Amino acid sequence: MLKEFKEFAMRGSVVDMAVGIILGAAFGKIVTSLVNDILMPPVGLLLGKVDFSNLFVDLSEHHYASLAAARKAGAAVIAYGSFLNSVISFVIVAFAVFLLVRQINRLKERSEALPAAAPTPTKECPYCFSTISAKATRCPQCTSVVPAG
Repeated sequence: MLKEFKEFAMRGSVVDMAVGIILGAAFGKIVTSLVNDILMPPVGLLLGKVDFSNLFVDLSEHHYASLAAARKAGAAVIAYGSFLNSVISFVIVAFAVFLLVRQINRLKERSEALPAAAPTPTKECPYCFSTISAKATRCPQCTSVVPAG
């Protein structure tokens, strides 16, 4: 069972997936910082100095000055500002992935459109019968001098 797991874990697709997940997590942190620290403050300023991350609906009978205060008190709240930040983060990540996949597809189409390289002409060594380049004057396998033609 351990041997099977090792074979599974060392497959190329599993390793590629692991690398993708790690890079995705790091990219997600960058996008979250972009949204929270760069995009939302100017948008909040334009909308009347609103801090989106602090927007919430208090479901209790008390009034709290901030989302942090409501959460500290254990009040039931709907934190729709944090949800808006998450939606914007998702849209940015989805758009970035779309651009990446689009570019990969374009590169794939270009490489498929290129004509295939002509195969290198070969001949057989008359001494060891291995396949060698038609231009070879000496066999790389048996080192015999190969007659031209």
